Amino acid sequence: MADISKERDIETLRQMARLLEVENTVLHEKLQEMSGRIARLEGKREPEQLALEIQVLLERLDDANRRLYGDSSERRPGNKGDTESKPKTGHGPRPQPDLPIREVNVKLADADRVCRSCGGGLEEIEGMTEDSESISFVRRAFYIDKLKKQKYRCQCGGDFRTAAANGPLVPGGRYSVEVAAHIAEQKHLDHVPLDRQRRAMQRQGITVSTSTLWDQLDALADYLEPTYDLLRHYILGADVIGVDETTWRLMTKKPNTKWWVWAMCCPNAVYYGFGPSRSVNAAAQFIGDFKGTVVCDGYKAYETLASRSSELRLALCWAHARRKFVEAEPNYPVCTEAIELIGDLFAIDRDTQNPALLSGDAKLAAAETRQKARADRAPPILEALKDWALTQRGLPKSGLRKAIDYMLKRWQPLQTFLQDPFVPLDNNATERALRGIVIGRKNHLGSRSERGTKVAAIMYTIMETAKLNGLNPFDWVVDAVYRRKADPDATPLPLT
Repeated sequence: MADISKERDIETLRQMARLLEVENTVLHEKLQEMSGRIARLEGKREPEQLALEIQVLLERLDDANRRLYGDSSERRPGNKGDTESKPKTGHGPRPQPDLPIREVNVKLADADRVCRSCGGGLEEIEGMTEDSESISFVRRAFYIDKLKKQKYRCQCGGDFRTAAANGPLVPGGRYSVEVAAHIAEQKHLDHVPLDRQRRAMQRQGITVSTSTLWDQLDALADYLEPTYDLLRHYILGADVIGVDETTWRLMTKKPNTKWWVWAMCCPNAVYYGFGPSRSVNAAAQFIGDFKGTVVCDGYKAYETLASRSSELRLALCWAHARRKFVEAEPNYPVCTEAIELIGDLFAIDRDTQNPALLSGDAKLAAAETRQKARADRAPPILEALKDWALTQRGLPKSGLRKAIDYMLKRWQPLQTFLQDPFVPLDNNATERALRGIVIGRKNHLGSRSERGTKVAAIMYTIMETAKLNGLNPFDWVVDAVYRRKADPDATPLPLT
């Protein structure tokens, strides 16, 4: 067989993978058969340990097949919603409450206002129309605004004034704040690379270079940086935050360098920081002197930080623990019991309101209700789950053993949610906040400079926070910039 490491054609690789799969299956069957023969010749039963090792080998093969041919979904076969349902028909138009409404009066042309029976003229029937709705599209367009700022004077000669107008983003430049906000929205919310934007703009009649588009983003980031800093302080002032990280590419003249994106969020804000390291010191620098509960995965850096400070508490993510059992379940059906028990924990929170999303008396009442529900229903579930885990057997490298060890080694921080109703069971909110980052790095690959990572951090922070608050990111950015242009010392734009 050819060297698979040198092959680049995807179809050839798939065929080679299929051949390897068949070959591995045959070899595993022969190994099992020969092991049984040896055991019978020696007058012994087939060793249980050898059977377990064979199971681990088969498990690895299944995992490789899933990586090659499967999808990345955590949904399990048999989940509600997996079964195909007949497509709905006749549901009617979907309401569009956010669209502006234009009233269009449709009338007959003069030439058509002739009676088809007698040839007389047709008259309008007052108040009678046939009404319907349609959704229309106005193609975006760029304009050159020739500003003629009127000058004024008093007859006394004591006052001479010129009407003010919204100037360009960059003093002496040509592009407005709205153009820059549109570029930022396209890149950091819709993940459209600058060169693709340049081509789209050219079709609209405007010739511009990608470096000019970048200059607008760079200048926009300068205006938004105070808001960016404010959001970090706002999140660090919360009692509970979620933290996660993912990779980012820095495309300098040197070989591509792997950087990291750190995300930190609370229910109505998210903050991103880019850096060259994923170390403990990098994590400490990112969250600063935060005092409270950090919801995270099992990454060791967070455990180290918690061990250094008595005012930092970890709450580990049950979704991560569940994910390990979901991955092992195809080879170890016994994992179904653990998955269902973890599901019972999530059912407790589904039956109660999330106090972090409320305010005032409603927030306090929801917190008390969730605390009581967790205290009453969660301990028996946790006890059953731990008893189940302690009775299972599996080789150290098996998926079952890895899932159990991941959970038991982190058992204490996994139970932090029992002490605080504001602590979520999972860190899914922070993971969702990283989705835009992941899509962005796939589309425009990364950043070309360290300044580019800073601009990306600012823009992603502003855009994603606006979304969390139900605000229009474009309008929020434009408003923030005009406030800063009017008064450089103005308080950065608040969340509401």
